[in-house]
Amino acid sequence: MSWSESRQFCRDRGADLVIIKSEEKQRFISSLVMEDTWIGLSDTKTEGTMKWVDNSPLNQGFWARGEPNNYLSLDEDCVEVRISQGIPNNWNDLRCSDRRKGICEK
Repeated sequence: MSWSESRQFCRDRGADLVIIKSEEKQRFISSLVMEDTWIGLSDTKTEGTMKWVDNSPLNQGFWARGEPNNYLSLDEDCVEVRISQGIPNNWNDLRCSDRRKGICEK
């Protein structure tokens, strides 16, 4: 699903995409996923200002090397955990329309 579809899937179940604000949680979430997966972080409202789905700002990030990069100006506004990057620094910005699974949390 796209990032928005993944978020709606979570919200339909009384949850939302996961928020990661600690290295401990980042390591835990990264250890669970088996493929690249959406998390609840994006800059869809204001380019360059990452916010969580609860509208709180990003204070600590776990970006993969060279990220976020808005690659080739493709409007990479949503964030995934990219398993090929290892743990804990494995976040990648990606086009929100790309297809991934999402991680929900209540």
